[in-house]
Amino acid sequence: MENWSPEQVDKALKAGEIILVDVREPGEYENERIPGALLLPLSTFDPAALPTGQGRKVVLHCAAGGRSGKALQACAAAGSDVVTHMAGGMGAWKAAGLAYYQIEPSTGQMVLKG
Repeated sequence: MENWSPEQVDKALKAGEIILVDVREPGEYENERIPGALLLPLSTFDPAALPTGQGRKVVLHCAAGGRSGKALQACAAAGSDVVTHMAGGMGAWKAAGLAYYQIEPSTGQMVLKG
């Protein structure tokens, strides 16, 4: 398993080198998400559904790193070559001051933060 920092993920995402897959649940993703991240919830996670073979590395993330670690275990069991997740998840991303979308409670609008 490869643990990438939020800064590594941000740089690779901006360079178009990775596909970032969020394994949190839909409600979490709707409330806040990293720009460009795709959703594939752990509750319905299927390694065969990952967008591989596009010349980019797939990196998984969740809220704190636990669920993306479980998703990586599922990938390994399925013989997938996906081996990377973002250490610390969304919490670490926000702590690093990186950009993310979040619902503004007072308006219900999605705003860019960070």
